[in-house]
Amino acid sequence: MKPATLGAYFTVLLLGATLGVHAESAQNPTDTQPVPTDHSTMKGMDHSSMEGMDDSTMEGMDHSTMEGMDHPTMEGMDHPTMEGMDHSSMEGMDHGDHSMTFDARGMVMNSNADQLPEDCDTISRDYDITVRVGTRYAEMFPGNIFGMSQHLFEVEPCSRINLTFINEDAIRHQFMVHGLPRYLYSQGMFHMEAVGGETLTGSLIMPSDNKTYLVHCDIAQHMEKGMKGQIKVGRGSGDLTSIPGVSALFRPDNYQSMTRQVLAIAGGVVLALAGLLLWRRYWR
Repeated sequence: MKPATLGAYFTVLLLGATLGVHAESAQNPTDTQPVPTDHSTMKGMDHSSMEGMDDSTMEGMDHSTMEGMDHPTMEGMDHPTMEGMDHSSMEGMDHGDHSMTFDARGMVMNSNADQLPEDCDTISRDYDITVRVGTRYAEMFPGNIFGMSQHLFEVEPCSRINLTFINEDAIRHQFMVHGLPRYLYSQGMFHMEAVGGETLTGSLIMPSDNKTYLVHCDIAQHMEKGMKGQIKVGRGSGDLTSIPGVSALFRPDNYQSMTRQVLAIAGGVVLALAGLLLWRRYWR
């Protein structure tokens, strides 16, 4: 098909589509021209008797002059007292099954300093542990960004851990323990979350079994980049993977020395030049 013929063909199609749109608009004039209803006399009206009204006849109504209308069905909705509300009493609030304290410093969930696990008759020992977190604790582990001052916690069965959690970074960090008894710790976890530069405290009582519990920061990529540890109760149940300074990485990073990198680059350049010379000599 010639270009001129093709252009004429598309022009006819465009004209037909335009005429079709105009024809459809002409057949439905009421779609764009609603009949207004004058409600200028409705000022101060009492709508208390309007229950059960059919709203289908209210299309197109102008309510711009309805100011001052009385809506008695709304009485009992006293909202002015919400202005300037003090939410400081939300500290220590109970969120369902979670025992949680929450303030400007952060959050502590499921802290437990006195309720014993079912398999413990008494608290065997108290451990006062301070954990500092931040980027500077990752420096000794190549590939990590975040770190903890301590990644391994070894305690006796039925012991109580009194934890002080210090966040030295400018961003939020968490200290979460998983696998705890669900009848004592909701969702089986103990959770602390401190905003940048803040310090939180909390306690948890460990069960009597020999088990290793996961400790980590649950904020995206923080655990993968170094914020992971373990609590070993008694003999524990083995080491978890990828605990900095404790166990091998699940997927170890491969960092080559600068000398090897330079040699690899030089070797690549030599091979490229050799290939170019061979091409010029035999295939050109």
